[in-house]
Amino acid sequence: MEKIKISLLVLLACVLPLSAQRVEKLPFGDFEHWTVRHIKESAILGGEVKTLYLPGPDEVIEGNKVYDYTKTPWASSNAYAKVSGVTKTSLSVEPDNGPDGRCAKLSTVFASCRVAGLVEIEVLATGSLYWGKMFEPITGVKNPYGNMDWGLPYTGHPTALLVDYKAFLPATGKLVKGTTFRKTEFPGEDPCQVMLLLQRRWEDNDGNIHAERVGTAVLRLSRSTSGWIKNHRIPVIYGDASKQPGYRSYMGLILGEKTLYAVNSRGKRVPIREEGWASPDTPGTHAVLQISSGSRGGFTGAPGNTLWVDNLRMEYER
Repeated sequence: MEKIKISLLVLLACVLPLSAQRVEKLPFGDFEHWTVRHIKESAILGGEVKTLYLPGPDEVIEGNKVYDYTKTPWASSNAYAKVSGVTKTSLSVEPDNGPDGRCAKLSTVFASCRVAGLVEIEVLATGSLYWGKMFEPITGVKNPYGNMDWGLPYTGHPTALLVDYKAFLPATGKLVKGTTFRKTEFPGEDPCQVMLLLQRRWEDNDGNIHAERVGTAVLRLSRSTSGWIKNHRIPVIYGDASKQPGYRSYMGLILGEKTLYAVNSRGKRVPIREEGWASPDTPGTHAVLQISSGSRGGFTGAPGNTLWVDNLRMEYER
């Protein structure tokens, strides 16, 4: 399959009528097509061949190979890790049957293994799909967002993100933080999340990446649904979302431990310094799209949370 050029043109796959708007499908956003990867774990973990999935061209990749992310705009939380010479995988995103064919299933799960049949290791993984790429193999659990290149070049001005979804949340009132040998529980909730952020980015002379927030669209799900919700519309708020009706704190600028990373012009991974709100008419340069079975950050969440998504589309004014 011809490689996809990641740009505004990648969104021009299909145009459908919707009142005074037009709707464009996102590439591989109907989740009918998946790349299958077979990764062999280290002998000390049992040496099994595990299967990882990614929305993308229909192909099967054999062997412990770094994935070519020019084939799809999507990356996921499905991990191919090699820590201290030990190869391990975790699966938290996979295809499933939906009402219109296949869909994506994202789950918050423990990636567990027993080393040499003796020592049990558990890492909590929140199922996530996002635009960008994962730097493989992962070499540790520190700074998980630093293992990802977040966002794609994008200059569109959508009015909304459209999605079909179904959610199951156990709602136990308990959260778990699990990193290798440590697992702690504490009270709290972990809503599922669909998030689209439009940014204007630029790079300074020292290679630092700065950004202003141009547009914000966030859906949080705090309870299970009774079935599929079709054609749900998440409106994009332009300009300073904090001054708009319906603003919630989770729509704010991304700072602190949840800071996202990108690769600068020198090939170095650096934080995206989201420094303020752009005016509503500011042209954007990048889009961050993330879908996740939780919203608490790296290695923290509610085990059992499950989010199914399908038919991702952008809505534009004609």
